[in-house]
Amino acid sequence: MRTMFTYIDPTVRERLVAAGKLFRIDRQGIEVPIDQAASGSGSISALGPIPLPLLLGENTVDVQWYATVRNTELTKIEDFAAELSAKHGQRSFAELASSMAVNSVLLIGNPETWTNPLVRVHSSCMTGDVFGSQRCECGPQFQSAIDLISKDEQGGMLIYMSGHEGRGIGLWAKAATYLLQDGGEDTYQANRTLGLPDDSRDFSDAAALIKFFRKDGPFRLLTNNPKKIDDLTAAGLTDITAVKHVFGVTRSNRRYLAAKQGWGHKLADEDICED
Repeated sequence: MRTMFTYIDPTVRERLVAAGKLFRIDRQGIEVPIDQAASGSGSISALGPIPLPLLLGENTVDVQWYATVRNTELTKIEDFAAELSAKHGQRSFAELASSMAVNSVLLIGNPETWTNPLVRVHSSCMTGDVFGSQRCECGPQFQSAIDLISKDEQGGMLIYMSGHEGRGIGLWAKAATYLLQDGGEDTYQANRTLGLPDDSRDFSDAAALIKFFRKDGPFRLLTNNPKKIDDLTAAGLTDITAVKHVFGVTRSNRRYLAAKQGWGHKLADEDICED
């Protein structure tokens, strides 16, 4: 697969592969030759590690960042990349980038020493993670996860799933559900009103990445959502211990959290009470 690494400079891809900064894993988290996997295999290409100091409050956390993408998505834009190259890139490269869901792995600590690391699989939430919206608890959960992992003696990783906005429905549909929620529906009812699933997120890429970085052995997962545990288990991961992760509860998101509780999230009444 040469897309995304040849339309600017055909030598870049070879340099990255030679340096061990561009590699490919299969669905079982096993590294495979970069040119071996077929486009339909569901394999994942990764770039990294990239040193990435994160500023959280007054503290800086040093993480290693890996950017990852399914090769099926790279394949879809190969012709478009060739067209851009032929036209000397005069058309917007934003059109090319918008076709891909690029997930990230933030690695804290040394995986070689892990025995039971702390892991967070975090679904993207522009309104919460970027804007700081208090209609959900996503932003505080993201920051607290990094803080908890950095302070844990084991270390661990956070996997940021970029294609998961609104539990998989996308930002535009999420905006519509907010308007429906303002009319009295809860977050799940609003999805159904639009004819969308309660939760359409796919955690299979996260499972493959955990298999690659964790190898074999137990890990602790920061989550209140049993579906996440079930999906990762169905993808072949075992020995997962759920760790309750309640942060960012406010008056503005209490009804939202109550809906999650009713849907099956492991939240006690005292977790979401006003005090």
